[in-house]
Amino acid sequence: MARKSKRARRAPASPPPSRGSSDRDKAVDALMTLLADHSFEEIGLAEVADKAGLKLSQLRAEFGSVLAIYAQHIKDIDRTVLSGGDEDMADEAARERLFDVLMRRLEAMTPYKEAVRSVLISARRRPGLGLALNAMAVRSQTWMLEAAGINTAGPRGALRAQGAALLFARVLSVWVDEEDESLDRSMAALDRGLAAAERWSGFLNDLCAIPAFVLRGPRRRRRRHNEEEPEAA
Repeated sequence: MARKSKRARRAPASPPPSRGSSDRDKAVDALMTLLADHSFEEIGLAEVADKAGLKLSQLRAEFGSVLAIYAQHIKDIDRTVLSGGDEDMADEAARERLFDVLMRRLEAMTPYKEAVRSVLISARRRPGLGLALNAMAVRSQTWMLEAAGINTAGPRGALRAQGAALLFARVLSVWVDEEDESLDRSMAALDRGLAAAERWSGFLNDLCAIPAFVLRGPRRRRRRHNEEEPEAA
């Protein structure tokens, strides 16, 4: 019941704070505007500079590629999500905390939905771009998990971040086509993904809990047997 009541109180989506007027901010805003009408592979640095009202030399001082500009956009979204949060969620289960964080992320991304749709389509056509975007997503989800109070240290944390990136990508594929502001379909997709992740996490925890001596036992027995052979001879 607590989960339903907290979700029902969620505020309507609102645009993120203005990026500002720096050359870096202008470049990121220009790219996201262009992506709403063009595919990622159609946009060059000159187009971004022209849209941003910058000289190429100014753009070069800030970024080395169009992909780097998009990475800055992802970082800006991360910062928006991390600066928010509901203190009432602190006592909730990890699954609920992560649900809240990822829904805040969708809200922060709402003004850029058409651009995100364009990028997802391009990623499906270009495996190299897809891999680069996955690396960005894993870094981003590491922060999202930490914001939800979920540890991301070590190999297990790396698996959690990759799993969260794949989960959120599936949610995005639903979200970009959802017109209802209630985001019922997106929330349902996120719920299903988190339920599956919870089951996988439980399996992973059980696997890591296997005592080490069970795995090393046969090797030890063989060594002990070899050491006893000279005496038997």
